[in-house]
Amino acid sequence: MVRVDLSLGSNVDPERHLADALGALRARFGAIEVSPTYRSAAVGFAGAAFLNNAAAFDCDVDRDSLRDWLRALEDASGRDRNLPRYADRTLDLDIALWCESERCATDLTREEFERAHVLAPLADLAPHLREPVTGTTLQERWRQLSGHLPRLERVADQQKQQSANERK
Repeated sequence: MVRVDLSLGSNVDPERHLADALGALRARFGAIEVSPTYRSAAVGFAGAAFLNNAAAFDCDVDRDSLRDWLRALEDASGRDRNLPRYADRTLDLDIALWCESERCATDLTREEFERAHVLAPLADLAPHLREPVTGTTLQERWRQLSGHLPRLERVADQQKQQSANERK
């Protein structure tokens, strides 16, 4: 079995779409770890701010099957694939790390992997994993780049807020 770390983002009703995606991941893969959530400005276009986080889980399907499943989940959220690459979206799910033993691969480009909204949640979730672009630990890579990247706002953990609201 492999360990997968996903990068999740949304700027269209993001609280709902991220919560739905995390629920679907739990229903399909069981226990998942979730990073804190961050708010970040849209990249490459003028749009609403995004909420981003990362999720990690043990995966029992091959990489192509997981990609297909993630695309279906994005489509089910109403994602419009006819829009330009940089546009508002209900849900964006990317395989940030696909780890077998100590070796990790990524579906992200170097530029995507070095964006604050991708790197910060991954560094929170798995600080000692080595990212495949430079071989540096995520924690160290975040330390190296964070001073040069756009600032992020850490937002309250939506899962904890949801649980607290359900208890009221």
